[in-house]
Amino acid sequence: MIELLSNRRSIRKFTPQAVSEQHIEKLLAAGLLAPSSRDTRPVELVAVRDRAVIKALAACRDSGTMPLNTASLVVAVTANTGKADVWVENASIAAILVQLEAEKLGLGSTWVQMRLRTNGDKSAEDEVRKTLGVPANYGVLCLLAIGHKDEIKQPRQLDEADWARTHSEHF
Repeated sequence: MIELLSNRRSIRKFTPQAVSEQHIEKLLAAGLLAPSSRDTRPVELVAVRDRAVIKALAACRDSGTMPLNTASLVVAVTANTGKADVWVENASIAAILVQLEAEKLGLGSTWVQMRLRTNGDKSAEDEVRKTLGVPANYGVLCLLAIGHKDEIKQPRQLDEADWARTHSEHF
């Protein structure tokens, strides 16, 4: 697991090669198997392959959506806010598990935040809801840009970790 975590880096450039249906199924399974508070399972994922829809999603936020432009797959991570008061945490766990599965499959990914982000005077979340038909009672946490890597990043090294950020017994 440490090696997988070390190798997973935010990839923002992708080749045009499509992500296979088998890989998409595994990515979605990783998100669906994520633990959730009280086993409420509030997270729902939307897999988007259509270039026109991906382009529209990239326009849902003021900035920071460049990785969506070359991703062959975008996974919208949403959650039913009525099922869990900690839907943000539940969706975050699902999102990182999708990203770890992507790395395991040799794919790259990056998290594009939508919650608490804007598009002019509009909510980026609301713009994604409109674009994908997400119900109003669902929060949109992020969009995961996923694809075949078109950039190489070196793994993070555990010996470079700031161990001063860990504590024992007390802060």
